[in-house]
Amino acid sequence: MKFGIFIPQGWRHDLVGIDPSQHWGVMAGLAKRADMHDVWTSIWVYDHFHPVPQPTQEATHEAWSLMAALGAATSRVRIGQMCTCMAYRNPAYLAKVAATVDMISEGRLEMGIGAGWYEHEWRAYGYGFPRAGERLGMLREGVDIMRQMWTTGYGRLDGKHYQVDGAMCFPRPLQGTSSPGSKANGIPMWIAGGGEKVTLRIAAEYADYTNFFGSPEEFAHKNELLKAHCKDIGRDESEIVRSSNFDLVIGHSQAEIDDRLAGIAGRMVAGGVDQATVDQRLAGVKDSLGCGTPEQITERLLQMQTAGMTYAIVNFAEAAYDVSGIELFEREVIPHLVDRDEHGHLWHLLHGR
Repeated sequence: MKFGIFIPQGWRHDLVGIDPSQHWGVMAGLAKRADMHDVWTSIWVYDHFHPVPQPTQEATHEAWSLMAALGAATSRVRIGQMCTCMAYRNPAYLAKVAATVDMISEGRLEMGIGAGWYEHEWRAYGYGFPRAGERLGMLREGVDIMRQMWTTGYGRLDGKHYQVDGAMCFPRPLQGTSSPGSKANGIPMWIAGGGEKVTLRIAAEYADYTNFFGSPEEFAHKNELLKAHCKDIGRDESEIVRSSNFDLVIGHSQAEIDDRLAGIAGRMVAGGVDQATVDQRLAGVKDSLGCGTPEQITERLLQMQTAGMTYAIVNFAEAAYDVSGIELFEREVIPHLVDRDEHGHLWHLLHGR
């Protein structure tokens, strides 16, 4: 199993109380820490503009600006977004931005992409909020355009949602052209979402990675559906890596876990989230697979691995203030799961990712 870690950017009220002038230092410091700890394959941010679970006035830093900055601030770890909303940027423009970030990072970019869901954000920024079928149609056309531009240098599509006539992308991304071991289809594409009829079908057609949630049983069900879609279109399903995201609230005792949960609640309240919403958020975290002791979390991740997941991307809500939870996870969970070769060396160091 491989591991990615989210860098706090404010979206989840995870920079509350820190002066905005210090935000980049905090984010860059955590990114560099992950870069130096070889158990982490990747670092991640969210593509959102307004905080959750309520849109407050707390900071939320924009994902693609951070992609460029994090690419320049690190040297080994891969960088991604979970996940970019297709409708927030024209796909031809986004393909060009991503190609530039891939150059800045020397071929370390991951493209997380999805149909989008945060209705308040959509409407506030003037994107409207099309029905799900339209958003998925935009996703399908957008990934087609991006793949064309990364692999050929040109994008052409007279679609229902997007019309592109010879949009150029030169230089093309480093991945797929000159980076050692890169895939011919350019920047790796993560299709996020577990929609069974459409999203997983798009993933079968275009994805290098999928990302969907659920219990081990739910994950296994989605995995079987993805395999069926791949069979329908004649694609080898083993080409697609299955991943999932987790909130991590870890402690040796219930008292330690409760202290971290109290910190999450306190920051949301300080940020302006109402108590009922805070209580609902905490209930969800407590019931999540990533809340527990190292032994409990290891067992659950092993169950997810059995269900088909081989890449876990984790979020520590307190990371900007306290890295002891990260250290505990690195020390007592990851060693039981991380990919190694027959000599005991970390696989992703030998093979790039």
